[in-house]
Amino acid sequence: MSDVRLIGRTVRARAADELRDRILTGALHRGSRLDLDELTAEFGISRTPVREALLELSYEGLVEVAPRSGITVLGITPDDAIDNFAILAALAGKAAEWATERITEAQIAELQELADAIFGADDVVTANRRFHRALNLASGSPRLLTYLRQAVRVVPASYFILFPERESTSRTEHAALLSAIRKGDGPAARAIAEAHVLDAGAALGDYLRTHTDDAGG
Repeated sequence: MSDVRLIGRTVRARAADELRDRILTGALHRGSRLDLDELTAEFGISRTPVREALLELSYEGLVEVAPRSGITVLGITPDDAIDNFAILAALAGKAAEWATERITEAQIAELQELADAIFGADDVVTANRRFHRALNLASGSPRLLTYLRQAVRVVPASYFILFPERESTSRTEHAALLSAIRKGDGPAARAIAEAHVLDAGAALGDYLRTHTDDAGG
């Protein structure tokens, strides 16, 4: 029974991730109508995990699920994207500041390994998330981790595909962040982490302004 539940949860999560990514990047723009049967056929899974994925996205304010009118994409505007990343930046900055105060030498060594592993990785997004997850864990705050797990969903899985130039930028910023942590400079670590996320949000906002039909509204 537990294996079946795990598989079902994974399928639902994958469907939610894919649809969320399309919405966050404007591939599915505001006002688009989604058909449950079409999505089921596209993903090659049953209706239940797709329906659950859509409900998850409705809780996040990305789609509207109505009994009679069906499923409508609410989407995000460029300003929404920037606001989303600003919230994530505030949380990430606090995590970096607290991590600086609480991190161990073993955790610093792990962060360096994870930072080095990002570049040249087959899956850059996953490698980048591992680095930030380890940094967030080093903050030592379960409550902050809970908020971060929710906020990080605003980062599209295809981010580095859209902005390949951000790979080298991230490498420089990660190095600066690790340097501040090693020096025990919490305010600097916080400022670097916040700027890192804010710059990423600005890039996505600019992208949406030029690649979506209704970016201005």
